Amino acid sequence: MSLVSRATPARTASTPRKYRKLGRVVLRYVILTAVLLFAVFPFLWTLAIALTDKHGGGSIYDFPASLFPRVLTLRNFVEVYTTFSLGKYIWNSISITSMTIFGTLVVSALAAYPLARFRFPGRDLIFGVIIATLVLPSETTFIVNTLTLKELGLLGTHVGVVLPTIAGAFGIFLMRQAFLGIPQALIEAARIDGAGEFTILTRIMLPLTKPSLAALGIFTLVGTWNAYFWPMLALSGAPDSVPLSVAVLKLKGQFNYDPFNIAAGALIMMIPVLLVFLSAQKLFMRGMEGAVK
Repeated sequence: MSLVSRATPARTASTPRKYRKLGRVVLRYVILTAVLLFAVFPFLWTLAIALTDKHGGGSIYDFPASLFPRVLTLRNFVEVYTTFSLGKYIWNSISITSMTIFGTLVVSALAAYPLARFRFPGRDLIFGVIIATLVLPSETTFIVNTLTLKELGLLGTHVGVVLPTIAGAFGIFLMRQAFLGIPQALIEAARIDGAGEFTILTRIMLPLTKPSLAALGIFTLVGTWNAYFWPMLALSGAPDSVPLSVAVLKLKGQFNYDPFNIAAGALIMMIPVLLVFLSAQKLFMRGMEGAVK
């Protein structure tokens, strides 16, 4: 009887603790669900507008509004693609984004390797100055970059859009942190075997930091694909060379305002980046973990 009487209070005390733990878990999921709905709702509404048949499916201004169109159609996508010739602008975006990603990865890796593994006077000062540039808005460099590209004869070209953006402080910081995570003994063993610094970088450092390279590539992809002001400024004299982020504003002009076409054009611009991120999100998270460490 004494054993039963002793076990009963302990069991009774553990019950409220169990309910408190369950309550915290439920509250956590409720908050995460609310954040998810808040983040996804604009995309779902844009998708509903783009799939609505504007000739027979009602209007986006109907009350009460619904995320489920009365009549589904893909006509808005076909119309906006053919009417505004979005195909060439999509290829412009692919060209600019591909060159920017490649250039950013190369420059960031080449700059981060000596900052992480070489010992030379002023190394920390140089890295501190590079990091300090993160606080500067990119707009402060637009005038200088435009004048420089004009003197080089690159203004109005895709190369002119790419060159000023590939040497970013964030990419150098991310790759430096990744290189610092590689054991020094591995590098010393490669040097003893006669490997040069370029061989160490390409054969050891880069293969072991693929997650960080993927994370930097995704960041660069999203930023470059969605960039508007700098491509618009650099390509102001070549309207046929502008990327999709600039051309999509043609869908909303003084004499043209069709919310269904605008929604379809916005989705055409969003879907490629979304698919790339979803397919590489594991590498992205692993790369960010390396940067935090």
